[in-house]
Amino acid sequence: MARQETDDSRVRPGLPLSEGELVGRWPGAWPFLLVGSVAIIAGGLVAAISRPTDFEMGSWVAAYLVLVGGVAQIGLGVGQALMADRPPVPDPMRIELVSWNLAVLLTIAGTLADSPALTTIGGVATVVALVSFLGGVRRGRSRSRWPLALYRALAVVVLVSTPIGLVLSWTRHG
Repeated sequence: MARQETDDSRVRPGLPLSEGELVGRWPGAWPFLLVGSVAIIAGGLVAAISRPTDFEMGSWVAAYLVLVGGVAQIGLGVGQALMADRPPVPDPMRIELVSWNLAVLLTIAGTLADSPALTTIGGVATVVALVSFLGGVRRGRSRSRWPLALYRALAVVVLVSTPIGLVLSWTRHG
C-alpha cells in the first residue's frame, strides 16, 4: 500500500505529529538540541576540572551551563518546535537561539568578571528570548493541556529566577 503524502504546513490540532510533520519541524528543533547538548557537555567538563584547579566559581558555572544553557534551552527550543501550531519561523527562531546563548555567555562572563552590569545585559537577553519562546507557543497543538503547562512552567521558572540572580549579582558585586 502506498504511503499518502501529508502537507506539513497544515495544522492538525490535537493529533499526534505524523512522521512528515516531525521531519518538517526538525529545522526548528535541532539548533537548540545541538547547542544545548554542547552546553551540557561543557558544564560536565567544567565540573570535572573545578576541584583539581581550585576554580572557585566552577560549580556555579557548571550548573548554569547544564541547567540554563542546556536543559532549559533544549526544553524551550525543542518544545516550541514540537508544540506550536506551525513549525517555527526561521528569523524569530534565530533571534531566540542567539539571544538565549548570548544571555548564557554574558551571564557567565559577568559573574566571572564581577560585573553585575554585564550580568544584567545577559538577563535582558534572557527575557527577550523567553518572550519570543512564549510567543511562538501561544496555543499548544495538543488537546492535552499538560505539555503546554509544563512548557510555560519552565519559562516562568527561568523568568522568575532571572531577576533573583540579578539582585544577587548586584548585592555581591555592586
